[in-house]
Amino acid sequence: MGLSIDGLSSGLDTTSLINSLMTIEAAPQTLLRSRAAAVQSRISALQGLNSALADLATKATKLTQPKALDLYSATSSSAKVTTSVGASASAGSLDFTVSKIAKPQVSVTQKMLTWPYTTVTITSGGGEPVTVTPATSSMDDVVTALNSAGAGVTASKVAVGGGEFRLQFTSTATGAAAAFTIDDPDGTVGLTDISLAQDAEVKLWAGTAAEQNITSSTNKFEGLLTGVSLTVSEVSETPVRVTVAKDNAQITKAASDLMSSVSGVLAQISTKSTVVASTNASGAAVASGGIFTGDSTIRGVNSSIVSAVSQPIDGKSPAEFGIKITKTGTFEFDSTKFGEALAKDPTATLAAVTTIAGRVADAAKQASDPATGLISSKIIGQQSTAKDFTAQIESWDDRLALRRTTLQRTYSGLEVALSGMKAQSAWLSAQLAGLSGSSQS
Repeated sequence: MGLSIDGLSSGLDTTSLINSLMTIEAAPQTLLRSRAAAVQSRISALQGLNSALADLATKATKLTQPKALDLYSATSSSAKVTTSVGASASAGSLDFTVSKIAKPQVSVTQKMLTWPYTTVTITSGGGEPVTVTPATSSMDDVVTALNSAGAGVTASKVAVGGGEFRLQFTSTATGAAAAFTIDDPDGTVGLTDISLAQDAEVKLWAGTAAEQNITSSTNKFEGLLTGVSLTVSEVSETPVRVTVAKDNAQITKAASDLMSSVSGVLAQISTKSTVVASTNASGAAVASGGIFTGDSTIRGVNSSIVSAVSQPIDGKSPAEFGIKITKTGTFEFDSTKFGEALAKDPTATLAAVTTIAGRVADAAKQASDPATGLISSKIIGQQSTAKDFTAQIESWDDRLALRRTTLQRTYSGLEVALSGMKAQSAWLSAQLAGLSGSSQS
């Protein structure tokens, strides 16, 4: 902290005077700070653009993969049969009837107040017996012990009136393999099967020489059609047809998403390159550019992406596939036009999307590659500049601190000297006054 020397002898506001001088001295550092802030803003803008370009490159690259647009959906003629489609699906259809639904085994005891044995021994799924020892013979303790044992069976206490209960045992899985038995050496438990464990079953090509039954321990059937899963929920002798076909809606969405990403990158460049007209304090018209205004590298990246999308594909304009360039250099995706082209010539339309995606991926990678990308290199250069500014600003901090100390010492010395002069003046005045009194005497 500096010494307080205000008005020691002169009555001047020395601190304010020094601060004013320091403001002038710090002008070069203030300019450096302003330039450093501008560089940081530019770095942030470049990083945002680079991230968007990297995302675009990733998305576009995915669409160039051999199966990227080989998209299918499956439909069922029955609401009781649902479908899901995987990556390996292909066009086709299948008719079948649903003979059985997968069920768990459900068995109940006769009425009882307590469990008649000290243990419960369960054999589930043809495996080794599991013996559970409840804390007591109470129905609640039996339920708790069994449900904690992981024996493939759950238990529930069911009130049946008159203060009596039955235990209901249910296999934790469906399918014939989930069947279980419970040891009852004295026949006291009297287990009754309410529902037998069974597999789901569908019948293919019913009524023909090729008729075949397919079973599943769950109600889900995998791979009846390649890449397709079927889930049945109700027995039906009425044939159900599952049809797998190209999913044009998904293909259209993939193309639309790519164009949205392209438009997002171009919009980011455009927004930060726009020159804005305004007026200054005196009313004169002035123009201020965006952070990318006049940057040849940014213009080159913009141009390469526009070219990647707008160039013809095998002599055809992208507009024939619903991809239109506007007067402002952005793109619009016409999903209706794309859908029509897809229906008319799916091979050419898919090839067009793949080609455009490949060109966009190349352009985006050239700009955003971490090692060699145009924008990445520019960011590194700007970060180096920012580092230099930081070093210069820190150097100025030391220089200005030394200058302030020097000024404080200088003005402190001046105040001390002025104080001494005042003291000497007072002494001389006193001496002169003494001499004058002596003469009069």
